[in-house]
Amino acid sequence: MAERRVNVGWAEGLHARPASIFVRAATAAGIPVTICKAGGTPVNAASMLGVLGLGAQGGEEIVLASEAEGADAALDRLAKLVAEGLEELPETV
Repeated sequence: MAERRVNVGWAEGLHARPASIFVRAATAAGIPVTICKAGGTPVNAASMLGVLGLGAQGGEEIVLASEAEGADAALDRLAKLVAEGLEELPETV
C-alpha cells in the first residue's frame, strides 16, 4: 500500500473551500484514495462529508493511502496540494 504523511498547509484546515478543492483533486486522481488523521480511521478521500468529518486542522498530520496501480504519483500530487495549501492542483506536479 502506498502512503503519504503530510501536515495540512491550509491555515483553516480541511474545511469548506480547502476540503472542496481536495475532494475534487482526489476524485480526479481516478483511483480509490483514503484519508485519515494520524492514527485515525480512514475515509474515502473523494467524499466531501468524509473529509469534512475528519475535522483536520491547519498543521495537523494526515495520512493519504491507496492500493491502486499508479498510487504513488496520485498520492504525491495530493500530498503536495495538502502540504502547500494550494488553491488548485498544479498540472505540472
